[in-house]
Amino acid sequence: MLDAIFIALQILLAAIGVYQFVFSILGLYRKKKKQHYPATKSFAVLVAAHNEEQVVGALMENLKELDYPKEMYDVFVICDNCTDNTAKIVREHGMNACVRTNNNLRGKGYAIEWMLKELWAMPRQYDAVVMFDADNLADVNFLKEMNDDLCSGARVIQGYIDTKNPEDSWITAAYGISYWYINRLWQLSRHNMNMANFLGGTGMCFETNLLKEIGWGATSLVEDLEFTMRSVKRGVYPKFNYDAKVFDEKPLTFKASARQRLRWMQGHFTVARRYFFPLLWQSIKERSLVKLDLALYGANVYIVLLTFLMTAVMWVDSTFFQGPHIANLYGYLPVWLSFTAIAANVFTFLAAMFLEKVTYKKVYLYLILFPIYLISWYPITFYAFFTQNNKQWSHTEHTRVVRLEEVQSKQG
Repeated sequence: MLDAIFIALQILLAAIGVYQFVFSILGLYRKKKKQHYPATKSFAVLVAAHNEEQVVGALMENLKELDYPKEMYDVFVICDNCTDNTAKIVREHGMNACVRTNNNLRGKGYAIEWMLKELWAMPRQYDAVVMFDADNLADVNFLKEMNDDLCSGARVIQGYIDTKNPEDSWITAAYGISYWYINRLWQLSRHNMNMANFLGGTGMCFETNLLKEIGWGATSLVEDLEFTMRSVKRGVYPKFNYDAKVFDEKPLTFKASARQRLRWMQGHFTVARRYFFPLLWQSIKERSLVKLDLALYGANVYIVLLTFLMTAVMWVDSTFFQGPHIANLYGYLPVWLSFTAIAANVFTFLAAMFLEKVTYKKVYLYLILFPIYLISWYPITFYAFFTQNNKQWSHTEHTRVVRLEEVQSKQG
């Protein structure tokens, strides 16, 4: 019985792996033909900030330089439980500092929900809401791209999340590699197939009428994934805009990275529990590949956990009990197939870097440490499973002050 369960699970995991690989191939090309529209949409640009005095000034300067009519967007910085000079710096740049103090409901999701209520009560109403983090930098054409997509009928849009400091350490390089892969071979592939994309926490745009219609309601540790699930469940598919870039600061150390990723995985477990089966049932009932795809994405945290546990059990069996005593699918397959699977995974990351024209020399040197970053997801996910009821928001400190022109010159 145990052998049958192990083989069945391994076949299931292999099938999901092949499915994801096939989808990634669809991101090797991109559609370049795109319709442009006059600037007709107005934007409320929300910036979530908690003690961000070191970096928020650079973003304020950046947002003043966006290539979009200045009268058609306003910036609102949510100074959430700040104890530093974040609000002061925002006001010095002529932007709106919206101070929120609530020690019970802490975290970005609650801050956004509060800010939206404040926004709806203001005399001026906007066509759409754009969200950034305080450590971000936005490409000058970001709002132009959002305007084009909104005019084309999109209601939820995710921009291209890039890394503003990929050469700072091997950890920031690992984040950079991961995001280039995600943007090109996950997001773009689904965009090419007119499927639902998933939100990434920053560089997001929402039609105001949609937010008023369904509410924000995303207050978990991964508010972006939660809102993605809620919108797709209602038949609203987020779109990906490859040309709307936002540059995000990544943690410098493994410790800070592990703490951030632990929060992501804890929140991912919560969202998976809440939305996986409803989306799976809808996908079967409606014969919807889009909803099945997102259900699988939601369940990915359990896939990682299951892979880790099965690998650990087989390792213990062979190391301490002179196994194998448990059936292993790989024992029935030719050796070359295993090496082919490994080579295919390596190829996807390298292909993504090549397609995205990555020129950072240090990042290529740090590639040798990238497997450590990938493997570390397993123990982090394992620990997250047992601590998933921890709802405490852990803030990632941001200190890297970089200007947009500096990031773009390094890319060139």
